[in-house]
Amino acid sequence: MAYTLDQLNTAPPDAAARLLDGLYEHSPWIAEKALAQRPFASLAALKLAMVRVLDGAGREAQLALVRAHPELAGKAMVAQSLTAESTQEQNAAGLTQCTPDEFAHIQRLNADYNAKFGWPFILAVRGPRGTGLNKAQIIAAFERRLHGHPDFELAECLRHIHRIVEIRLNDKFSAEPTLGHWVWDWHEHLARHSEPGHAERGELTVTYLTDAHRACAADIAQTMREVGCDEVHLDAVGNVVGRYHPNAPGAKYLLTGSHYDTVRNGGRYDGRLGICVPLACVRELHRAGQRLPFGLEIVAFAEEEGQRYRATFLASGALTGDFDPTWLDQTDANGVTMRQAMQTAGLPGTLDAIVALKRDPAAYLGFVEVHIEQGPVLNELNLPLGVVTSINGSVRLAGEVRGTASHAGTTPMDRRADAACAVAELALYLEQRARADGDSVGTVGQWQVPNGSINVVPGRCTFSLDLRAPSNAQRDALLADVRAELDAIAQRRGVRATLEETMRASAAPSDPAWQARWERAVQALGLPVFRLPSGAGHDAMKLHDLLPQAMLFVRGENGGISHNPLESTTSDDMDLAVRAFQHLLQQVADGA
Repeated sequence: MAYTLDQLNTAPPDAAARLLDGLYEHSPWIAEKALAQRPFASLAALKLAMVRVLDGAGREAQLALVRAHPELAGKAMVAQSLTAESTQEQNAAGLTQCTPDEFAHIQRLNADYNAKFGWPFILAVRGPRGTGLNKAQIIAAFERRLHGHPDFELAECLRHIHRIVEIRLNDKFSAEPTLGHWVWDWHEHLARHSEPGHAERGELTVTYLTDAHRACAADIAQTMREVGCDEVHLDAVGNVVGRYHPNAPGAKYLLTGSHYDTVRNGGRYDGRLGICVPLACVRELHRAGQRLPFGLEIVAFAEEEGQRYRATFLASGALTGDFDPTWLDQTDANGVTMRQAMQTAGLPGTLDAIVALKRDPAAYLGFVEVHIEQGPVLNELNLPLGVVTSINGSVRLAGEVRGTASHAGTTPMDRRADAACAVAELALYLEQRARADGDSVGTVGQWQVPNGSINVVPGRCTFSLDLRAPSNAQRDALLADVRAELDAIAQRRGVRATLEETMRASAAPSDPAWQARWERAVQALGLPVFRLPSGAGHDAMKLHDLLPQAMLFVRGENGGISHNPLESTTSDDMDLAVRAFQHLLQQVADGA
């Protein structure tokens, strides 16, 4: 029999504690202390209350909780002394059916982990969807985390304990995150498309207008039709556009969406989450036969990452009239121009067709975007959702230093014009200069010595620069100092240096009214409002030039890592994101 939140809120303390028995392994005190905060507006609020109890309990209590957990496939499993909950979870993961070699390997990992950290390895083996990780995934996580820092690893164990508790609580209350499951499954379905050379290694790489990219576009279009969009089309830059009409003709539309291209060997959720969350809302509206007093236009932007061509945000920029005509003649690594790639994909490849994509702001209410955070903040705070206050301004540059290639054995150290060392000096300067601002960041993400040899002093070095800051003025001051330092390095070392700006995006503060709607939506879920800036660039920062915009962040797992195969989030967090989006839509419908 499933419990209800009303039962929990109204039961006497002892009875309420019994309802929550078995959540935290051999540690009922956590739930008992959290019950002092009744009534709870939602299960999400209860989950967070228990998290806060443990946060405030101190390190010794936290270590005791971790040590109260059994090892994976450990002695307690062999002796059949696991709790009923742990038995079910380890059995579902297949740990009770290990081969002798697998069992021996896990035992070695358990011993090594305990020797290094002094506590057992904790992993929510039912995984981000709640249906279970397989043995290979469990062993891979074990091996990876064995190399972590003790402070991070303790925090990661606690986060996994909270995830275990979240799933157990869902079971007790029959609170299946069905909308989140649908979103999670959609991402898995879309991730089957990847480019040759990456797909064979299990890597996700989808760059602009490749076969994998076009397959994604077709899949997205099909999903848009299936969920109930009234119009679906591919536009002149490859954006997939779906429209759900309002309940009366002539009404404005709310624009939303994100990108479906990826970095090389990237994650499943970057960008794509912002496509699927509003599609889940349309699906529910269509199922209920409901129309809103405004329309929804969902755009799956074809390009945001700037991987195949140096034309970042070309897809969302086309909607704001910010498409650079020279991009059409850019070539990729294989010499294919963007125009040729467009025409091969069945797009016009003409500037006139692209210019025609610019949206009329009078026809829209604004732009909202849901995105995985791509950072550690929400993960460290154990918060599923965050409201974005602004998107940092950024600039990207392609650099080159030319020195003199010479013999590595016969050229004295004080006679060298080493291009790579000049770039190394600049990278170290950038690290120090960005830190001085506190909230600026700078990255040399690409660094090559073309035709370099082990026994040749580098005569040429190419590199990238990525500079970001909360305001345009702060970003520009950072860039000016970096340029000046590069000039000084070049003069001192006797090399020549150039920097070519490839992308510039202005800082984009959130529109106060739309930010407030996101905040009310989060509060309606029983969660506290947490505000944070975005260090990453997003399509919203381009739409900011045309429309009022605001973003909602969703917590990422594995330290919030992104642009990485470990990028992840859970069905529960995605379910909350969908419900927050639904609440935002209702606010707009009600005139709030």
